[in-house]
Amino acid sequence: MASKKTPVHRCSECGWTSVKWVGRCGECQAWGTVEEVGGATTRTFAAARVERPAVPIRQVDGDHAAHRSCGVPEFDRVLGGGLVPGSVVLVAGEPGIGKSTLLLDVAARVGEGRRVLYISGEESAAQVRGRAERIGAITDGLYLASETDLATVLAQIDQVKPDLVVIDSVQTVASGEVDGAAGNVGQVREVAGSLIQAAKSAGFAMLLVGHVTKDGSIAGPRVLEHLVDVVVQFDGDRHSRLRLVRAVKNRYGPTDEVGCFDLHDTGIVGLSDPSGLFLSSRHITVPGTCATVTLEGRRPLVVEIQALVTPSQIPTPRRANVGLDSGRVAMIIAVLDKRAGAPIVNADTYVSTVGGVKITEPSSDLAVAVAIASAVLEQPVAHDLLALGEVGLSGEVRPAVGVARRLTEAARLGFRTALVPKGALADAAAPSGMEVVEVVDVASAIEQVRARPPSSRPRSVARPRLTP
Repeated sequence: MASKKTPVHRCSECGWTSVKWVGRCGECQAWGTVEEVGGATTRTFAAARVERPAVPIRQVDGDHAAHRSCGVPEFDRVLGGGLVPGSVVLVAGEPGIGKSTLLLDVAARVGEGRRVLYISGEESAAQVRGRAERIGAITDGLYLASETDLATVLAQIDQVKPDLVVIDSVQTVASGEVDGAAGNVGQVREVAGSLIQAAKSAGFAMLLVGHVTKDGSIAGPRVLEHLVDVVVQFDGDRHSRLRLVRAVKNRYGPTDEVGCFDLHDTGIVGLSDPSGLFLSSRHITVPGTCATVTLEGRRPLVVEIQALVTPSQIPTPRRANVGLDSGRVAMIIAVLDKRAGAPIVNADTYVSTVGGVKITEPSSDLAVAVAIASAVLEQPVAHDLLALGEVGLSGEVRPAVGVARRLTEAARLGFRTALVPKGALADAAAPSGMEVVEVVDVASAIEQVRARPPSSRPRSVARPRLTP
């Protein structure tokens, strides 16, 4: 056996190590975070005795990696079918977004037939019990403990022998074998490594709650995301009841599924059909509204876009939007002004989505253009009409991804007319009962809207001319 002492320099942000000092971390690219932490011992050992020899892949039992439902269908959707025994799931999100409420609900549902251990490092067991009573998460199979010492947490796991362990949160647990306060890079690495090893060896699933930084990334070393099997991001506006759960990393399923939840005073409820949250009353015909279909992962959501155009009282008109990309909205306004002759250069323009949903994909461009044109014309769009497609600078409408899947969801919700780019349904058929109108540019889309007025119009008002 040979032993050699070499100095080690470690990044305080991500834990990356180097044998020499560098000004910039080679992993996270942060400046000034690499510091010398002492010496490391490099050892070479003789080959050890193999206790579990390798076997042919056909003889490996795949049932050990089968999903087991956690009782919350929307959470199962994100995980790929449920929790896998021995898997470790990291759930990250901003404070107060609803992580603890969701995981307590999951723990209670799993605890109806199996043993679940809920470790809270931020609240006492009595506080967790109070929340459980409020959301109806009281079950005999759910065990509560308030611990922040890693050794005690492992002892609790050995004593209870659970099928599921929830750690809330991993940044509050500390090990006495590592220097520093709970939450620093060394502590998080040691705690996560010990908990993951316990889960893999004993075969129980584990849910870890993780904090986030100001920019929304997961706090702690980057190695934490590499160690766990699944990374789930909890998103949502604090002023909205809607919560979206996305899988950023998933070793057991897809990463393009999204779970929708409704957070209210009595708990959190999964939404199997959340499109109704993003639509206003379709029986009221108001100028400046148009529906579209956006994709959250593989899930189509019907969203309503509202626009308001008013004469500006200041030299520089206002351009405000909520839930949409400001750059794309400004581009659509310029295209309407140049290619469709819309008199909105000296007008204040406000664009918003309904329900607090955020749209980032360009397939909503045509609906934004139709909503703004409807506001300028003071002519409502038919309540059963929607538009989808990307708008270019020359005014053309380009196809979007998954048009057939979007139209199927819209037809299910009662929409009967769809404005789509030309050739968008070349390889698929239109849904039964839906009229699909192909348009080549913004001007032709606006003409189609004007040719399909709603059944009831608002009171007669002065309408500015919109010249194609």
